[in-house]
Amino acid sequence: MISLACLNLFLLETLENTSTLFDVLEAIIPLVIIMPIGPLIYFYVKTILNPDFKVDRSKRKYFYSIILDVVPNLVVIIYIIFGFLGLINNDSNFDLGNFISLYNQYADIPRWLSLAIYLTFTYQLISKHQSDFKNNAFTKWAKKFTFGFIIFSIIWFFHLVPYLIPSLSNLLLSNVGWYPVYIPLIILVYWLGINGYIFSFKTYKKTSKSLIITDEIIAKTIKNLDKLMKVDKLYLDTSLQLKDVVKQTSIPQKTISAVLNQHLNSSFNEYVNNFRIEEFKKRLLSDNLENFTITAIAFECGFNSQATFQRVFKANTNQSPSQFRKTNLNT
Repeated sequence: MISLACLNLFLLETLENTSTLFDVLEAIIPLVIIMPIGPLIYFYVKTILNPDFKVDRSKRKYFYSIILDVVPNLVVIIYIIFGFLGLINNDSNFDLGNFISLYNQYADIPRWLSLAIYLTFTYQLISKHQSDFKNNAFTKWAKKFTFGFIIFSIIWFFHLVPYLIPSLSNLLLSNVGWYPVYIPLIILVYWLGINGYIFSFKTYKKTSKSLIITDEIIAKTIKNLDKLMKVDKLYLDTSLQLKDVVKQTSIPQKTISAVLNQHLNSSFNEYVNNFRIEEFKKRLLSDNLENFTITAIAFECGFNSQATFQRVFKANTNQSPSQFRKTNLNT
């Protein structure tokens, strides 16, 4: 989103003599999308500090504010449609360009406020976790990541104040334009990319070294996993997560993940879904369940999404569930 906003400024400042088609596309395609950045920062940091946290559908409401960013584009689209239909004449007093300019000027107030508020919430979240994970690398990265945006928000504020004052706005834009905001944005993009890469590389090396596990621990982990799946049939739980297995076995999460990835060549979801698929095959061909729908049987076997079940089954068997049922019942 930051890069698209920078691209927008580049197009406006460098491509002066453009075609009408380009002008129309530039007006109807939203490139400056700012409102979701605050929630994205907050949820990203929350995910770093709490791996069990998921951004699900219930979090959609935090992104509805995107409508504020696309209002000018919607107005242009409506204006063009009304023009084609003859509902707007040349004598109209409505100045579209002036409206968009004024709207974007004052829309920057809620945009900045949204970023500032979410950065405040994010900083409070980090402070809350800092006492628990004082020397944790992920906490340090989350803090560094957030401070990068805090510095930018301060720079933006000092540009925004004179920009909103009518007597200073034209003077500001004619002398320095938007460069005091967009140059720090470009620096922020590179800074985040480079530091994020360095952090992930260091974390990977550190994690790889720390996950050298003995054959005894591997055997114990596999035995416990087999019991949970084959005897307790934990895979039938549609809400099953890795943390649930950790609670059942008292084996550290990183050990279970390492055993699954390095010795069973599988992720946790793949491992669990394989048991669900085998259970589905048995139930699908059972006389007691031949009148049940495929989806109903899949849900009984632990799947909570028809789309996920169809995808996993096809990858596992190279057949659709209905093809599998027909082939095996005929056999």
